[in-house]
Order: sequence, then structure tokens, then C-alpha cells
Amino acid sequence: MRVASEIWVSALIRRAFAAGAAALVRRRGDATAGAIWVVVDRLDGTVDLHVPRPQSEVGTADADDRRFETVLAGAPAAEVGTRIDREARFDSDLWVVEVEDRDGRSFIEPPPVDPRAPPPERPVWPPKM
Repeated sequence: MRVASEIWVSALIRRAFAAGAAALVRRRGDATAGAIWVVVDRLDGTVDLHVPRPQSEVGTADADDRRFETVLAGAPAAEVGTRIDREARFDSDLWVVEVEDRDGRSFIEPPPVDPRAPPPERPVWPPKM
């Protein structure tokens, strides 16, 4: 069973504060099942945006975990704000959590997937002996 959105957001904010960063809820969504977007403000004018991964990409073993992917990295704050506003018109249950951290840490566990990252190396088969 998946943890309620409100509890997950509270834990994320606590994790950020415990590590010396600041975090706040920019937009409050549905307490139990709202989608959560995490904005990381690097305090240099750029932000990263992490959104839930599509359910089709989450394996059955991970079905109860919240998995994220990075959709914008190092983007201007205005661009991220526009994207959030557009999504909020579509999804009234949306949560937006903002983390302010110069190191760009999101405090999401497991860390968000970066779709632009190269795929992991495939093992050579058959193995060389």
C-alpha cells in the first residue's frame, strides 16, 4: 500500500531540513492520493523539476513506492512555474514541494531517473571465460 501524499511530503520536508536545506509546500493537493512534483531551487536562478514516473515504467515490485524522473534540469524558474500552472489547471490534486539547496539535492529516495542519462551497460552474453 502506498504512503499517503501528505505523509510523504512531510517526510521529504523533514529530510531536507535535517540535511540543512529549506523546503516548503508551494501547492497542497489531495491528502491521500495527489500527485507530487518536486522543484529544486539551486538559488542561482535555475531549478530542477522532478515528476512522478509513468506507471507503465514502474515495475510490479516497485508499485508501492513513489518513483520520480527529472523532466527539467537547470531550467529558468519562470519555465518551471509555467509548467506547474499548466498542470495545476489539469490536476487539482497536484502537490508542489519546493526544496532550496545550493547543491541541487532533491532528497527523494530512490533518486529520480534522468531520462537523458545514457542507459546502463548491458552484460555481454555469453560471458567470456
